[in-house]
Amino acid sequence: QVHLVESGGGLVQAGGSLRLSCTASGRTLSSYTTGWFRQAPGKEREFVAAISRNSVNTYYSDSLKGRFTISRDNAKNTVYLQMNSLKPEDTAVYYCAADPWLGSVRTADKDEYDYWGQGTQVTVSS
Repeated sequence: QVHLVESGGGLVQAGGSLRLSCTASGRTLSSYTTGWFRQAPGKEREFVAAISRNSVNTYYSDSLKGRFTISRDNAKNTVYLQMNSLKPEDTAVYYCAADPWLGSVRTADKDEYDYWGQGTQVTVSS
């Protein structure tokens, strides 16, 4: 089974950028549809972005499209989330998720993903 570890979170000022990494061990991450979700205090976990196994297809939350970019580096067994023009409302714990059977990236349903990382905190100050 795949083990996912997120990194790259931290404190950033509004308007700044961060790049999150999701690095896999135990399995080849390119065999998994991979997504990012986030959860702010007191809120439900929400979908951010997803990328297909072959990197051809990506899918974004409508509210985040244009500011966030998901990508893969198969040589590093890692999926990235580049976040630009960050806003205080982007503050949350960001989670990486993966699933070997998910046929389409066009799903925002967290229950479709079987494997999760422990999360990384992103805090955007105003």
